[in-house]
Amino acid sequence: MPIQARIPRTLLLADAAWRLGPRALAHYGRHRLALASGQAARRLKGAAAPEGRFLAELPPSPPPVLAGAWQARLRAALATLPPARHHGPFDPAGPALGMDLFHPGDVRPVWEAGRLACLPKLAQAACLWPEEGHLAALEDRLALWCAANPPFRGPHWACGQEAALRALHLALALALLGQDHAPAPGARSILALHARRISATTHYAQAQDNNHSISEPASLFACGLLLGDAALREHGARALAAAVARLVAPDGGFAQVSTGYHRLLLDVLASVEWLRRRHGAPAFPAPFAERAAAAARWLAGLVAPDGALPRLGHQDGSAFADLALAGPDDARGSIERAMRLFAGASAGFAEEPGCDWLALPAAPAFTPPSSWCAAGSMGWRRDGAHALLRIGPLRFRPGQADLLHFELWDGATPLLTDAGTGAYNPAPADRWWLEYFSGAAAHNTITFDEREPMPRAGRFLHARWPRLSALPDGAALRDANGHHHARRVSAEGRLWRVRDEVGGGFSTLALRWRLGPGAWRATPEGATGPARISIKADVPLALRLEEGWESPAYGQVRRCTLLVARAAAPLRWIETEIGLG
Repeated sequence: MPIQARIPRTLLLADAAWRLGPRALAHYGRHRLALASGQAARRLKGAAAPEGRFLAELPPSPPPVLAGAWQARLRAALATLPPARHHGPFDPAGPALGMDLFHPGDVRPVWEAGRLACLPKLAQAACLWPEEGHLAALEDRLALWCAANPPFRGPHWACGQEAALRALHLALALALLGQDHAPAPGARSILALHARRISATTHYAQAQDNNHSISEPASLFACGLLLGDAALREHGARALAAAVARLVAPDGGFAQVSTGYHRLLLDVLASVEWLRRRHGAPAFPAPFAERAAAAARWLAGLVAPDGALPRLGHQDGSAFADLALAGPDDARGSIERAMRLFAGASAGFAEEPGCDWLALPAAPAFTPPSSWCAAGSMGWRRDGAHALLRIGPLRFRPGQADLLHFELWDGATPLLTDAGTGAYNPAPADRWWLEYFSGAAAHNTITFDEREPMPRAGRFLHARWPRLSALPDGAALRDANGHHHARRVSAEGRLWRVRDEVGGGFSTLALRWRLGPGAWRATPEGATGPARISIKADVPLALRLEEGWESPAYGQVRRCTLLVARAAAPLRWIETEIGLG
C-alpha cells in the first residue's frame, strides 16, 4: 500500500478546512453551535407519533400495461422486503441528534432499509393486483415502521438526508396510488415530521456541498406540495434551485464526482419534477431545468448497454425511486426517466417500465457526443467503446485520490476499471479498506515513490489537493510533493493510447491498470486478454501482473488483477496502448 506522509492530523485538518472555504465552514460551524446550544434539539421537542390511517380507503389508480417479466420481478421483490424494524447495533430509543453513528458499526445498511424503498413497490402491487391485499400491507408497513421509530429517536432520524429520501419514497407511493392530492391523516403526520427533522439541521446539509444539499430541500418541496403548505413548498423550491445552481455545472458535472451519487442526484430531481408537474406547481427557478438536463446527458454518455456505470468516486449501492426494479447495478431506468423529463430525449431505453408508471411519453433518441468535457471529468466514445478521465477543477472536495484516473469500456465489458468503495465504516478487521479504496493505488493512475498525492484528513476528507490544469486531450496536475503528471488520451478506431508525462523529484514510479474481468495473461509488452495492452517508456520498465482488491458492491471486497509498470527516475514519459478486439 502507498506510504502515507507523516504530517500531523491537525495540520491536515487545517489544510482541508482552508480548501473547503469560508462558506462551508460557516454552515458547519452554525450546525455545531445549534447542536451544542441545544437549539436543534429544541426544534424537535414535543413531537407526537402519527395518528390515524396512513392511506385512504380508495381504489388504487389503474396501472400501465407492463410486461409479464417485470411483474415477475415485482413478485420477487415483494418476497424479499427488508424487515420493518431494523436498527442494527444502534439504539432505537436514543436521541437522534448527536447519536454516535460510527463506533457501533456501519450505519449505511441500516439507513438503506430505513429509506422505505418498499413503499413504491407495495403501491405498484396494489395498483396491479388490488384484490391481493397489498394496500393493507402498505398500511401495516407504515404503522410498524412508525411504532419501531418514534419521532426523532434512533438511527433512522439521525440524518436529514435519510429522512428526505424516506419522505420522497412515501410521496411517490401516494402519487402512484392517486392519494397525493389529499393524503390521509397518518400520511400527513409522517410528512410533517420529516419536514421538521430536515429543517432542524439545514446548515449541515448546506455545508456538505453534495447530495445532502440537493435531497433535503427537494424533500421539503415535496412535503410542502402534499401537505398544501405553500410556504414550505416555495422555500424548498428556492433552496433546491439554489443548490442545483451551485453544485451542478452548466456542462452537467456534479460537485460530488461519483457516478453512483450522480445517479441519485438525477433520481431525486426527476422525482420532484414529476411531482411538481403532477400538481401543477410553478416551475423551479432557473437554472434548474437547464442544469438538470445537462446532468442527465452527462450520465447518459457513460452508461453501458446493460445499464452498468463506471465505479467512479464513492459508491454506496443506492437505487432510489427504482420504479423499474432494476437495482443498483442497472442505471437505465434512472437515466431514461431523467432524459425524458429534462432533456426531452431518450437515452435509447424505450421499453422502460419506470417511465410507463409515470406516463412519460416517448422521446427522440439522444446521441452522446464523441467527446466531451465537464467539471471533474472528460469522456470519449469511439466504435462501441467509451472512456472516462477524472480531471479537475477541484472546486469541491474530492472523495477519493482518483485524479487522472482513466477508465475504458468496450460496450458492456469493463477493460480498465475502478476499485470501488469497500464500505464507509468497515468491521475492525477490514479497516484497511478505508485507506486502500480511497487511495491512488486503487485507481488507474501513477504513484510517485508510493506516496499518496492527497493524505486523508478524515473519513471523507482529503488534504493538500493537487493543482490541476486542462489540456485539449486530457489534464495535468502538480501535487504537494512537487510531482507533476500530464495525461493525454487519444483513440483511432479501436486503438486507444494513454500518454503520461511526469516530472519532479521522485525516485521510483508505478503505473497501475486495474483490469476488468477476463482471462488475462502477461506478455513481454504488458498483458493480453479481453484486450491487448502494451506499455513503453523512455527508460526500462518492470512489467508484471499483480493481485489487488476491488469492491464490486458496497460492503463486498474480492481479489482482482492489476497490470503494473514500475520504473526508476529519470523517466519522463510512459505510454500505454490498448487494442480492442
